[in-house]
Amino acid sequence: MRPTVIIAVYKNVAALEIVLKSLERQTYKNFEVIVAEDGNCEEMANFISSYSSDFPIQHLTQEDDGWNKNAILNKAIVAAKTDWLIFVDGDCVLHSRFVEMHVRYAKKGRVLAGKRVKLDKDLSEYLMQDISRITSIPNKLRKFLLPWKKGVGFVEEGFFIDPDGFFGFIPKIRKMKVLKGCNMSFSKEDVLLINGFDEDYRLPAIGEDIDISWRFEAAGCKLFSLRNLAVEYHLHHKENWSDQSINEAMMKEKMKENTYFCVKGIRK
Repeated sequence: MRPTVIIAVYKNVAALEIVLKSLERQTYKNFEVIVAEDGNCEEMANFISSYSSDFPIQHLTQEDDGWNKNAILNKAIVAAKTDWLIFVDGDCVLHSRFVEMHVRYAKKGRVLAGKRVKLDKDLSEYLMQDISRITSIPNKLRKFLLPWKKGVGFVEEGFFIDPDGFFGFIPKIRKMKVLKGCNMSFSKEDVLLINGFDEDYRLPAIGEDIDISWRFEAAGCKLFSLRNLAVEYHLHHKENWSDQSINEAMMKEKMKENTYFCVKGIRK
């Protein structure tokens, strides 16, 4: 299988560089990359055009007209040359077996859902300085398992568990209720069945993951957890979440209609 890794970005070139470097370290090598930019930043374009890698990279852009991530993700779905699509954010550094795990559990009708550990500022800077340090991150995370140690979010998600190892049963019992937009994958055929991402959502959160979770399930697809299998390290930055009540209200109305094929998606 040859998947497409779709990286959603907005202006943060330094973070994208470290994400691409983490892709170079993958155990599974046969994939293509699409950088899906919710905007059109000259610095981003110059960086991608000059970046040398063993995998092909497409760079998709659109007008910078406020948060419109779902629109560029839909363009990436159409542009993808493969049938399995892996979605990550441009500030999430990938464990070396990340792509391998998404490919291993890929299956039509199955939606793969992982999570991420949120690194603090110090760990983020430590990793940004040298991608080879990624192998030492789990050891540094262990101290954050102590209840009085603060700064790292969802620390338990930062440890890879080999599914063929002694503790391979643990990921099987760690379930996911909804998708996380920064760590998910599914077949192109299945996402076309629900018409991709709903572009009615023009604010962050919900629209790029929770909304498609219920639409996938309504279409008959099953959620499959990749917790502690497809591991991501989310780089620290200031949170900029808007009031989610608008998106929540919109989704509830759409759920009442129970129409999983969104009106404003890939096909309009």
